[in-house]
Amino acid sequence: MRKPSALPALLLSALIGLLALLAALSLLSAPLARAADNGNWSVYPASSGASARPYFYLAAAPGATLRDQVTVTNKTAAPLNLRLYGADAYNTERDGGFAVRAEQEKQSGVGAWVRPERGAITVPARSSLTVPFTLAVPEDAEPGDHVGALVALDDRIAPGPAAGGKVAVGLRQAVGARVYLRVGGPTVPALAVENVRLSQHRPLVPGAGESRTDITYTLHNRGNVTLSPKVALRATGLFGRTLLSRDPAAVPAELLPGQRVTLTEIWRGSPQLDWGHVTLTASAKDAKGSAGASFLALPWPALAALVAAALAFAAHRGWRRRGRGVVVARGRLASLTSAATRPG
Repeated sequence: MRKPSALPALLLSALIGLLALLAALSLLSAPLARAADNGNWSVYPASSGASARPYFYLAAAPGATLRDQVTVTNKTAAPLNLRLYGADAYNTERDGGFAVRAEQEKQSGVGAWVRPERGAITVPARSSLTVPFTLAVPEDAEPGDHVGALVALDDRIAPGPAAGGKVAVGLRQAVGARVYLRVGGPTVPALAVENVRLSQHRPLVPGAGESRTDITYTLHNRGNVTLSPKVALRATGLFGRTLLSRDPAAVPAELLPGQRVTLTEIWRGSPQLDWGHVTLTASAKDAKGSAGASFLALPWPALAALVAAALAFAAHRGWRRRGRGVVVARGRLASLTSAATRPG
């Protein structure tokens, strides 16, 4: 009797695991000057065109209800069946990029407050559809920025690439228009640099290769407004010598309120023999934070070999001295013995 194939189970597992993959990836990567678009459909505020108001910029007091409209444009030659929902935004752990929660995830901000008039829509081929929505701000909403998106999700699972005989995974595509909501009340910009860690990599033989130091740190938006941080990196050596001074490139363009992002900056050509300090200073609007870590750069393999050689040399000298002491002691003993036996 043939065993049932494991292929359907593997395929089902892969599809479930990646069900909402593009709901948080292909959504909102478009720059701020353009509507969210994946080539098949776009999502943007109504009555503005695709470039006049690419995202929603809203302001409200706690307890207020806003009304607006979102337009979805189908660029394909066939009708599109899409789900329309609100989602909270966050910064990804990997690089601090802008992403949104999947539909089945818990929403606590914009994603919970947005209610489209229609949750399921059909957009005819090469046409646009405008859907009204409400955004109800709770009475106890915290003041400051709340960021999310209105997402148009394709329920169909598109086959992903398969290679090497492996099971192809399925992907669901989504596009969303960002929603930037400012809730009335005091705004507090606050930014911190936390958990600075240094990982040094040096060649076994000093001067035989390039050394490298990985500088890992966390940017933390501790305030209630969205920040566009800039980071300055500086490293000093003995006697305050400047070893490194630059602005890291991998800094998120937007750091949302309450979000933490851990980043790594690679310092190539770091010293192989020095003692100093690395400082990271982050600034944005009226917020500023700084933190650092000290380092001791020593050629440990060469130093260990030198210490081993010194210990071996000391041990050898000690052994020789002990050997001489035994010879001298034996000579004195022989002299004393000879004197004692010599006739008086």
